Amino acid sequence: MKDHSEENPPLAVPLVASPSGTVRDRWPFAVAAVWTERMLTALEQGVKGGRWFSLMDKVCAPANLHAAWLRVKRNRGAAGCDGQRVEDFDAQSEASLQWLHEQLRTGQYRPQSVRRVWIPKASGKPRPLGIPTVRDRIVQAALKNVLEPIFERKFVATSHGFRPGRSAKDALREVDRHLHEGTTHVVDADIEAFFDSVDHTVLRAALEEEICDGPVLSLIDLFLRQSVMEEMRTWTPAGGTPQGAVLSPLLANIYLHSLDVALRAQGLQVVRYADDLVLLCRSADEAAHGKQVLDEHLARLRLRLHPEKTRIVSVLDPGEGFDFLGYRFEQGHKRPRDASRTKLRDRIRALTPRNSGDSLDAVVQRVSKMLRGWFEYFQHSRRRVFAEVDGFVRRRLRAILQRRNSSRSYGFGAAGANVRWPNAFFTNLGLFSTTAQALARRSR
Repeated sequence: MKDHSEENPPLAVPLVASPSGTVRDRWPFAVAAVWTERMLTALEQGVKGGRWFSLMDKVCAPANLHAAWLRVKRNRGAAGCDGQRVEDFDAQSEASLQWLHEQLRTGQYRPQSVRRVWIPKASGKPRPLGIPTVRDRIVQAALKNVLEPIFERKFVATSHGFRPGRSAKDALREVDRHLHEGTTHVVDADIEAFFDSVDHTVLRAALEEEICDGPVLSLIDLFLRQSVMEEMRTWTPAGGTPQGAVLSPLLANIYLHSLDVALRAQGLQVVRYADDLVLLCRSADEAAHGKQVLDEHLARLRLRLHPEKTRIVSVLDPGEGFDFLGYRFEQGHKRPRDASRTKLRDRIRALTPRNSGDSLDAVVQRVSKMLRGWFEYFQHSRRRVFAEVDGFVRRRLRAILQRRNSSRSYGFGAAGANVRWPNAFFTNLGLFSTTAQALARRSR
């Protein structure tokens, strides 16, 4: 198999384009309440013994807890099992943060149960989501403030999920680049029940590669062993890390870092976003080898590929393709995958009920706001996608108008509605047009 390792982006993620500027400029996401310039310099040059000690005092520092609280407050979110809302904590934040500081400093802090809810998915199968209490979210955010720069220093450039300065759009651009540079086969990989299958012993070993602070490691263990509350039932999972927890995305990247390194060591092109990943290969043989490497290393992590959802596809064959981060890639084109299209239509229906009592202007404004966000992500789809979306939106709005205006002059069918309320009518109301935006952006 040809070695493409020299064609890969650099192993370490460049935090800035050049080494110029202060050390603070090179670590813009590092929370100043934790990471002094002296610590950042040590981060770049390496610490004695290669591992970090004495971190707990940074976690429980009042300034760090305050910064963590501001992040939790900004993100809002639902109440946990104790029923306390962000607004409730805000009313007594000063005293509550002082209590958290003392609990953490003395080693007495104990996380509360995670409230489990189920989030509907377009596939029909709901996804479990764990909602920690507000105070647990603050402590996890404080932990993340301390740990993230330490591990970001070693993460590879092919990992994009939930990392500072990186996004799903970056991952999609990488996939596009590889497809245009000669990828013929893709390993469309699905790690079976990843967040439920994280092995705590394996994760602890990965954490200990960089940190050697007993209280911090013990606090992470407590969060991993948090009980789960669902309705009136409570239990403690034997493994995994709850989706929805502040710390979970970072722990997932720490857990899968060795997989990134192993794949790159084999010269394989991988793009990973949390537990979603694709291998982009130049031949069927390379794809088969890549899948074998995936299988072998995941077994070391006590994970496995989903036997039905993982497959090798040829990107050149008609009808072949793969889904990644909401997009469907097929024969040099991409569009929203079927589940994404279904989700969009459901959102449009929810915003445009035929018996809506709101003014048409208000409905159009809500739909337009939603469409702007959707278009920003899916703007690189093939053109006919946008015509379908705009047409569906206008049909929903005409149905509202037909219900309100029962005049028989133009009939009650779609043809009559199209005559009475043509496309220009909605344009004049300020309805966001994905088709017009796509044409405008591609003409620049």
